[in-house]
Amino acid sequence: MPKCSTYYSKLLCSSIQGGLKKLSLCPISPCELLTSSLHSHFSVLAIPSNQALQTEPVNNDETEPPISNEIFKKGTKLGSYKSGDSTFYSLIENYAKVGDFRSLEQVLDRMKRERRVFIEQSFILMFRAYGKAHLPNKAVELFYRMVDEFQCRRTVKSFNSVLNVIIQEGHYSHALEFYSHVVGTTGMNISPNVLSFNLIIKSMCKLRLVDRAVEVFREMPHRNCTPDVFTYSTLMDGLCKEKRIDEAVFLLDEMQLEGCIPSPVTFNVLINALCKKGDLGRAAKLVDNMFLKGCVPNEVTYNTLIHGLCLKGKLDKAVSLLDRMVSNKCVPNDVTYGTIINGLVKQGRAVDGTRVLMSMEERGNHANEYIYSVLLSGLFKEGKSEDAMRLWKEMLEKGCKPNTIVYSTLINGLCREGKPDEAKEVFSEMLSNSCMPNSFTYSSLMRGFFQTGQSQKAILLWKEMANNMRNEVCYSVLIHGLCEDGQLNEALIAWQQMLGRGYKPDVVAYSSMIHGLCNAGLVEQGLKLFNEMLCQEPECQPDVITYNILFNVFCKQSSISLAIDHLNRMLDRGCDPDSVTCDIFLRSLREKLDQPQDGREFLNELVVRLFKQERIVGASRIVEVMLQKFLPPKASTWTRVVQELCKPKKVRAAIDKCWSSLYC
Repeated sequence: MPKCSTYYSKLLCSSIQGGLKKLSLCPISPCELLTSSLHSHFSVLAIPSNQALQTEPVNNDETEPPISNEIFKKGTKLGSYKSGDSTFYSLIENYAKVGDFRSLEQVLDRMKRERRVFIEQSFILMFRAYGKAHLPNKAVELFYRMVDEFQCRRTVKSFNSVLNVIIQEGHYSHALEFYSHVVGTTGMNISPNVLSFNLIIKSMCKLRLVDRAVEVFREMPHRNCTPDVFTYSTLMDGLCKEKRIDEAVFLLDEMQLEGCIPSPVTFNVLINALCKKGDLGRAAKLVDNMFLKGCVPNEVTYNTLIHGLCLKGKLDKAVSLLDRMVSNKCVPNDVTYGTIINGLVKQGRAVDGTRVLMSMEERGNHANEYIYSVLLSGLFKEGKSEDAMRLWKEMLEKGCKPNTIVYSTLINGLCREGKPDEAKEVFSEMLSNSCMPNSFTYSSLMRGFFQTGQSQKAILLWKEMANNMRNEVCYSVLIHGLCEDGQLNEALIAWQQMLGRGYKPDVVAYSSMIHGLCNAGLVEQGLKLFNEMLCQEPECQPDVITYNILFNVFCKQSSISLAIDHLNRMLDRGCDPDSVTCDIFLRSLREKLDQPQDGREFLNELVVRLFKQERIVGASRIVEVMLQKFLPPKASTWTRVVQELCKPKKVRAAIDKCWSSLYC
């Protein structure tokens, strides 16, 4: 039989580990499991009956220590066991794994009473346990107790361990305070190493104290610390987030001169920043630099570049890069495909998005709920409802279980198509599959019923909704629907209820109420609400629909001059007119004036004014209306239109595109 205490330490450790795994099924405490396991082991070793350990009755008293006194008292009488420091270390290790801090404290107390030697690694295990339990303050407290209470020397290892625990919790200011106190206290004799600097630079960058982070970085050589790849990457990331990309790129050159080899993470930080800025040329050069340095781009590199191309609307290049990614044996993931599909959908190319989906599946990837929801939404918006329903059926056949987002997207799409009753069936299916609807689901259904004249069904849905689901959008849909249905009193009640719950009306709610009040002949109240709207935050400012409501009211009252005054205010506020605006004024100029006008002069002046303010899109929209109405602009206006639309670069790009399509 083994005579050394190491054997029993291992036995103790394995007994705890085996017992702890069964804790969820067994009501016995860890210490009781430990005692029981040791009893069984001693009996297996054929200890004589007169020396056998007597089984102690289970004691549920919370004050019972985690280590049975009998183990330590009777074990030594056997002549084969002597409790050693490794025994206590095993206990600390296992209690730390399960986060049993009460038992840990009792182990520490016993070690103090027996004047055991405390080692730093034991405390590092406890620091990590406190970090796992999200108790950084307890880790700091134990760090300060190490020397005075336990006579254990602290080194930079325990310091870094506690610092990391604080930072993982996002307490960056606390990390800086802890660092300054420990490093600045002479008696602690702790000198920071590279890891310490990396952690503190990370904290400063998170707090957007990048200049201070740079100072600490420059201080490292004076403390005999050489920055490593993590130091450079962390500081570059902080600089990039402050849009100081040139300084970050300079650091890349500096680190290579210093002999520090950049990693893919280093390059990815810079490539991501350049892509977000839209500087794809420099990002591509960095990728070439990666290859020259023998640093192979990974999926993050390609995903970042693809995202940048999608942001710039260069979807065809993004798809080509996807093919290059595969040829370089870098496996695309859900993020890669999702980014390209989302970009295609935003450009109104949902059908191309479905082709990318097919390519994705051919390569062995399976689309997630996000990709399906994006494609379904895009197909419905483009009026391709049959394709959307086909995609929905394919998704179900492939075993992809729809979640709340996918169900809501389908419901919204069917309502857009004027099929709220079909959407209601999907809603019922959603509930039967234990998938809970959200505010978007309800607001989409309500909007669908209101738009098809089924206001009672929409109101019933509103009543079914839980109060905590009713947000600004839901109230906005309800108010708009009630006003369109001529139920102004009910709309006013909903308006007051919304304000009473602390919700701020959005532009749709304001415009709907103004429209409802004006239709009911309460124009002054409508104008009062409009003026209140002007005082709101930017996102609640009137849009062209709001102004068109007022233009229509003024023109019906033959107050054309008042309508023109508001048109001037609208233009001054940066809001462009649309085709509805043009129709309202053209009708009034023909019908409300003593000397009717065709409106050509009026629209021509509007185009000139927009061109002078470089609002090309708005001006072009008015020109289209003029051509549709057979009201051609003046020759001087045509000249400005041609000069703007036929700039050399635009013409060359159009010609190149034509040649490309001919030869591809």
